[in-house]
Amino acid sequence: MTMQNARGRRRATGSAAEPRTPVAVAAERPRDAQRQARKQRSPFRQVADFAAASGVGQKVGVALAASGLLLTVTVPATSPVLASADHGAPAAAGAATGQPEVSAEAAAKIDFSRTSVATAGDPDGKLKQLLSAQSAGSISRAASVGSLGMPLATMVKSSPFGYRVSPITGGAGEFHRGQDFAAQCGTEVYAAASGTVTFAGWHEFGGGNRVVIDHGNGLETTYNHLSSSSVQVGQKVSRGDTVALSGTTGASTGCHLHFEVMVNGEVVDPEGWL
Repeated sequence: MTMQNARGRRRATGSAAEPRTPVAVAAERPRDAQRQARKQRSPFRQVADFAAASGVGQKVGVALAASGLLLTVTVPATSPVLASADHGAPAAAGAATGQPEVSAEAAAKIDFSRTSVATAGDPDGKLKQLLSAQSAGSISRAASVGSLGMPLATMVKSSPFGYRVSPITGGAGEFHRGQDFAAQCGTEVYAAASGTVTFAGWHEFGGGNRVVIDHGNGLETTYNHLSSSSVQVGQKVSRGDTVALSGTTGASTGCHLHFEVMVNGEVVDPEGWL
């Protein structure tokens, strides 16, 4: 009897196994109610909304504008940001509560004049600060330069401060007490800073028609050889006010302005203050 091996798969002799029931691994994720709205917005709009809500809108807007990706930059409000019902867009708290109106009486006066607002960057304010802090005699040249205004609209130097040859006698060694500036007779002369007029009249020692202004704490300015003056002793003047007209009175050889700066009664080089 010939033996042969059975080929092929062996059939199971037992009962068939029951089919497996599929088990849910995880429940379906709840959909974000605002997800569809966010999809509809462009990426740039999403970045801008996020920046506005987080308070960095200005920086983000500037960065996007600099990179050429954003044409319009909106700076968010400085008031607190609240969520609104419109697709979760941020809203300023002031929009919900309203801002109180600020009003003023019809007769109210708002003064933005130069003399009422004095800062360190303003020459008149700088001078006031220097003179209120210390005597003019202890102020350094570095601190005083630029603190006085120009007494003429156009400043053309004609003779410096210090020793020189006298233009009248021709003798050497004459001490020139101020700075000369060329000016046609009748040119307006301005107060170099605010102060009080302490002298307006004839100066018998060569100054001719002369005006002296006291700026406080030992600082004075004088204006000499004037054809006329328009101020009186005791009058308050402000920087830039017209106080006189230039001339050639007194010990003068021609139309010009002789300008002096005095500290505690002693003349100093005007260059250190102009």
